[in-house]
Amino acid sequence: MNSTIIQFTQVTKQYDNDPPVLNDVSFKIERGKFYTLLGPSGCGKTTILRLIAGFTEASKGEVLFNGKKINHVPANKRQVNTVFQDYALFPHLNVYENVAFGLRIKKMKNAEVDRKVKEALSFVNLKGYETREIREMSGGQRQRVAIARAIVNEPEVILLDEPLSALDLKLRTEMQYELRELQRRLGITFIFVTHDQEEALAMSDEIFVINKGKIQQSGTPIDIYDEPINRFVADFIGESNIVTGRMIEDYKVEFVGKEFECVDQGLNPNEPVDIVIRPEDLEITALERGKLQVRVDSQLFRGVHYEICGYDKDGNEWLVHSTKKATVGDEIGLYFDSEAIHVMRHGETEEEFDRRLEAYSDVDTNGK
Repeated sequence: MNSTIIQFTQVTKQYDNDPPVLNDVSFKIERGKFYTLLGPSGCGKTTILRLIAGFTEASKGEVLFNGKKINHVPANKRQVNTVFQDYALFPHLNVYENVAFGLRIKKMKNAEVDRKVKEALSFVNLKGYETREIREMSGGQRQRVAIARAIVNEPEVILLDEPLSALDLKLRTEMQYELRELQRRLGITFIFVTHDQEEALAMSDEIFVINKGKIQQSGTPIDIYDEPINRFVADFIGESNIVTGRMIEDYKVEFVGKEFECVDQGLNPNEPVDIVIRPEDLEITALERGKLQVRVDSQLFRGVHYEICGYDKDGNEWLVHSTKKATVGDEIGLYFDSEAIHVMRHGETEEEFDRRLEAYSDVDTNGK
């Protein structure tokens, strides 16, 4: 069973009289998982990383590590290591000495330094590169050197601040798999910062979606993709069709002027809501079978599917991902199952969302 290694309790970070970068943030990080802090630029995700690393201090609240408050513990006394966006490697040192640098600062014996460095380089598949100059290394190899330098100190947590952003698409994809596999082999906690939604979905055990200094939602990639709690999360995580609607009653919702069966419950009768339907959940069909009728405005081939954009009679835009080809200008039907409809309450917080699900889960369990 995983135990909590890092905990934030009502943490706020504010510089002078500026608006808070982080505002009353609370969460727990469990040992041995791959976490991603996901959000747009300026949302506060890197500030969380810096608070964990000890590069800055919280204005309010507590930061705990293994149950002990570390607000004022200096960075070099924390059991964490950081891999920076630019890797922060020393260009005048070769691969071996870059990895050995932290161990030499600790005045470790040469034999022990040698053992640890070679072990770390072997772990990141750089055995035999010890004497290579940093300028001779590719972007992916430099990242592995930075990771080796981080793991050689045997930290309990590795922090990664957008380390893949400078890589080309192919190498970035390869490194996603390598990082995930490395974390599994090491068995230690990784906390990864990115603004790339696909990257977060592919790599993470759990994701924290952050916006304007607050955690909007946390959970597994599947939970967040399938059950976004508000418009920001739905729009930020993957592509979405979002329209306004009205919750008629449990399991019945109205949007685009029609009533539909759905799987959502726990909202007030006639409450205004947002409706999300993912593009891949829309099936192109005959007009008479379609629950929606749209006129195709554009179509792009994306390799594994067509990306089709159309508009219904009310001017709502609908995005469809389909292996079927459509014709621009044609009117088509779109079919979807009730499970494809996700209903979101306006302005609902993660705590409110969890309480609503828990309340109705208890009702279902008790058969009431």
